Amino acid sequence: MKRFAHWTSFFTLLALLAGCKKEATPAEYNAKAANPERYNSALNKLTEVVVHDIFSPPVASRIYAYANLAGYEALVPFDPNYQSLGGKLKRFQAGPQPEAGQQYCYPLASVRAFMTVARALTFSVEFYDEFEKPLYEQYKEDGVPDDVYERSMAYGEAVAKHVLDYGAKDNYKQTRGFKHTVTNAEGTWVPTPPAYMDAAEPQWNKLRCWAMDTCNQFMPTRPTPYNMTAGSPYRKEVDEVYTIGKNLTKEQEATAYFWDDNAFVMNVAGHVMYASKKMTPGGHWMAIAQTVGRQKKLSMIQMVEAYALTSFALTDGFISCWDEKYRSNMVRPETVINKLMDPKWTPFLQTPPFPEYPSGHSVISTAAATVLTNLIGDNIAFTDSTEYKYGHGVRSFKSFRDAANEASISRLYGGIHYRSALSNGQIEGEKVGNWVVQKATARRKPVAAR
Repeated sequence: MKRFAHWTSFFTLLALLAGCKKEATPAEYNAKAANPERYNSALNKLTEVVVHDIFSPPVASRIYAYANLAGYEALVPFDPNYQSLGGKLKRFQAGPQPEAGQQYCYPLASVRAFMTVARALTFSVEFYDEFEKPLYEQYKEDGVPDDVYERSMAYGEAVAKHVLDYGAKDNYKQTRGFKHTVTNAEGTWVPTPPAYMDAAEPQWNKLRCWAMDTCNQFMPTRPTPYNMTAGSPYRKEVDEVYTIGKNLTKEQEATAYFWDDNAFVMNVAGHVMYASKKMTPGGHWMAIAQTVGRQKKLSMIQMVEAYALTSFALTDGFISCWDEKYRSNMVRPETVINKLMDPKWTPFLQTPPFPEYPSGHSVISTAAATVLTNLIGDNIAFTDSTEYKYGHGVRSFKSFRDAANEASISRLYGGIHYRSALSNGQIEGEKVGNWVVQKATARRKPVAAR
């Protein structure tokens, strides 16, 4: 009996010691919670849903921008070196503030805000269900007290609602259902094979800008005038596309395919047509930001800032680019070459369904690269395996700008753009990116002082 009593006392003592386990301090649980990989995983889940739901590239960029704005705003109180984007983005005001004297886990609030917006702006929300439960459990394992957990979740939801209310006034809904009128005038855009789809997002320039003052603030140089006379500047550009397309090297093919980023490719096999889905250009640049952020061991707030500003540059880039696309309404090379030169010629990449000028990849890739260079640094070599799972291989680059340059030239190799659409698109994109950095940088210290 004495031995039994001894062991009973021993186990009772162990139970008491376990019950007296020291509660994690705010500094301790916040340090664990501020793991950028949790936010990275949330962004990757959003990308998975964007691909599944087949959002067009401009619409996808809008989704990334609002989700990352919410994630950033909910995280701002975590670091005194950063501040709200209220008053910096067009017509955006700072949202709900934390309750004075109360403890929060802001990294948790940030992820919650991001996921709440992601759910609101995508369709296949069931994809998030199994993902979110174990994600939030990690914060409880970090030692976040129940009251702090609930308060932080509520704060993230409040920030998300504020951002969604802001998004509801950007004219997106008013642009739904519009179709572009095809005139069939010489040199103007018409639908292209194999699906002959309607032009995508003809009213995209009506959306509220993020940092730009107006959609045409950085209007590019006018496109080369349509003129198929031998020796004309335009004919020379058409001939270049045709000649390159007929003599592509394996490296040029690999470059074009790597940067395809066509969210909806129609495949034709005999009488059967089926679609394949891939990342959008915006999703590709979000992933590049993540790759280099990991490589440079960015903190969570640095990573979220990089996502947010890059997504604003992408979205303003699409608004600026689409404004010009439907102004110049330039015909695609495939249409001209098939009609006047070679009816059997096909571009290496499938021609996307909107006017040619300027090159969207050239604008948005340069805008994104400009922001990332300012935030993280220049001449940072990295390997991009972003779309390996989609069969697009792995490529290495010397810098963000190197990647953007290759993304741009890939459109010429792909046979879907003239050279002037690339060069002028890059000039436009750099202006957009620099403007976003100037207007929307949220650090209290200037970018140059980093």
